[in-house]
Amino acid sequence: MLYIVSTPIGNLSDISLRALEVLKSVDAIYCEDTRTSKVLLQAHGVNTPLISYHNFNEKKRLSEICEKLREGQNLALISDAGTPCFQDPGYLLIEACQKEGLDYTTVPGASSILSALILSGFEIEKFQFVGFLSKKTSEIRKTLESINTYQGLSVFFESPKRIIETLEIFEKINPSISLCVIREITKKFETVHKGTPSSLIQEFKIEAPRGELVCVVQGTSAPLVEDMTELALELKSHGLSKKSAYDLASKLGFVDKDRLYKS
Repeated sequence: MLYIVSTPIGNLSDISLRALEVLKSVDAIYCEDTRTSKVLLQAHGVNTPLISYHNFNEKKRLSEICEKLREGQNLALISDAGTPCFQDPGYLLIEACQKEGLDYTTVPGASSILSALILSGFEIEKFQFVGFLSKKTSEIRKTLESINTYQGLSVFFESPKRIIETLEIFEKINPSISLCVIREITKKFETVHKGTPSSLIQEFKIEAPRGELVCVVQGTSAPLVEDMTELALELKSHGLSKKSAYDLASKLGFVDKDRLYKS
């Protein structure tokens, strides 16, 4: 049996009794970084052998793991923090188990995604997980424009070094959108920062955030308008000048002002 085991995302105490039972009983534990996982296991008295399993050796390990499972061994897969398969290796192994009819299951636990949604204070009815944003500004903009018009909550990861730049892009797309940036979830210095792009930019310029960041955005219900001429005519029909119509469309979050004036 293969066990996909969730591990703590910061606080070493956030591990379930079932997870510890499984980790102690299996024949081997496959993990991203043996040094990181060793700290967790030692803290809970787990002496099971650790074997590396990461993005660079994942494909090579597949046949080895499947062979052990066919022999009747019990194995566990963990990531450095949280649950495998969420931005971490794991799905290829599950796919292999499905193809070969090998038994597998999950041992759930801490999740930075769900924790961030709860800490954000937004109503949780519908949400999407975006993962890490691209390093290219043009791609970031496309993703944020999509998030802006998503009728629900969007969750993504961002680094402290890039958070202000990301917020500045968001400010151009929709200055009134509501965001929540949570840092160091479950750790000693966990903090929640909520507001508009502008207010968060000012806050982070005074004191730069450190550690791991999870961002939650409440999308707008208004669709992104592609036909700028049609939009201007519609607003002008209500007595607004072209400039006033464009300014209003920008403030309402339909589109950003730069896109309007380039149309």
